[in-house]
Amino acid sequence: MTSVNTRERIVEAADQLFYRQGFEHTSFTDIADAVQISRGNFYHHFKSKDEILDAVIGMRLANTRTMLDRWEVEGESPADRIRSFIHILIANRAKIKRYGCPVGTLCAELAKLVHPAQGEANEVFTLFRIWLQRQFALLGRGTDADDMAMHLLARSQGVATLANAFHDESFIRKEVEQMCVWLDAITDSSALGQQNKRGRR
Repeated sequence: MTSVNTRERIVEAADQLFYRQGFEHTSFTDIADAVQISRGNFYHHFKSKDEILDAVIGMRLANTRTMLDRWEVEGESPADRIRSFIHILIANRAKIKRYGCPVGTLCAELAKLVHPAQGEANEVFTLFRIWLQRQFALLGRGTDADDMAMHLLARSQGVATLANAFHDESFIRKEVEQMCVWLDAITDSSALGQQNKRGRR
């Protein structure tokens, strides 16, 4: 096994353990055991848990950018692309019900710890915010596109938090349906507004 593969396996294992157990409650031994490598081999790649955290956040940022790029290609319209974001809750419903949102839980934990990496962890939310803002702007919501993006981010985080608290998968499905209805209403009103503008010219 190459050194690069071992490092990647460490980061992927740490990512899952930080999500399931929390950053503070995950030890070097936990990660080494999950990867099944010696402590000496482990320290060859990472000297501290903070170094692993930085690598995990970097991986999450890269994965998020890749996912957003894929949605750009696959979505025929801004509304279709926004629905892809909404449906993350359905795709990840089992994990969300058990552990909450991986982004939200890490950001909340690092904030409580006043950890220096808190700002970097928050960058994942920033990627979503900027991307959603652009999609809403393309729908014609130029003046309040950022408000719409933040509203949808906040609602999705609220759904993840409550689904985890009550372990209720049906709640996730109902909320996703309601968010899609909300998006359809926004899309229809934006289309009507564009038509009215053209009619006045």
